Amino acid sequence: MSIAIQGVKGSFHHKVAQTFFESNVSVLECMSFPLLVDQLVSGNATAAVMAIENSIAGAILPNYALIDQYKLTIEGEFYLDVQHNLMALSGQAIEAIKEVWSHPMALIQCRAFFEKYPSIKLVEATDTAAVAHQIQKEQLKGIAAIASETASQIYKLDIIAPQIQTIKHNETRFFILNTKEKQINTDCNKASICFRTDHKRGSLATILNVMSDCKLNLTKIQSMPVIEMPWQYAFFVDVTFEAYSDYEKAKKVLEIMSTDFKVLGEYKNQKR
Repeated sequence: MSIAIQGVKGSFHHKVAQTFFESNVSVLECMSFPLLVDQLVSGNATAAVMAIENSIAGAILPNYALIDQYKLTIEGEFYLDVQHNLMALSGQAIEAIKEVWSHPMALIQCRAFFEKYPSIKLVEATDTAAVAHQIQKEQLKGIAAIASETASQIYKLDIIAPQIQTIKHNETRFFILNTKEKQINTDCNKASICFRTDHKRGSLATILNVMSDCKLNLTKIQSMPVIEMPWQYAFFVDVTFEAYSDYEKAKKVLEIMSTDFKVLGEYKNQKR
């Protein structure tokens, strides 16, 4: 089994792959989400780990688009407690740091910390752990990374400020993806679906009422523009349920009432 991850070893995606599958799982390092999807679709990877939303920074909309565009199947979810640490080459204090490089989402999640250090320039990079690796490889002084404690250990950097995220309880939700045909899984209790509604008053409210009547609990709703249809929106929705039969009933009704209805995945709810 080979799992595609965004980033390199020591990244949060790597941690999820190790925990969801097994600690010594083989990973394919991808420096962008489109490349990750390419590795999965081409068959080079048997599954992929993709971040989809963060409790501080919110949803990663382009990733919803990738899942929909390539008809990927969500086979599971994983919530990871994300602790961001500021790290640099040994012997440097924070006063010596001129720039901090990291993934844009990590920078957003730590922005309040850097308000105390206005002279530090924040620079977006492709991956948290990859920056840590680059600092060590090129011996970059005056440059720090925001990354995991595991990355600091792998790439031998000193943590000069631990847990710098704005909100200490910081979680990222990841999808486990594959390209298998969607099969009926009556043991599941959560589903991700996608649909469009008629562009008229009350259309979305009517569909939400159907979900409620069918005993579905809506845990997430995310709208995204339909590129080829200006001012039209697709809705990505997560629902949980106690009985698969209730969900199955709702699916039949939603297929009739909505447009372009899709089931993106049916899986176990990890957040109880």
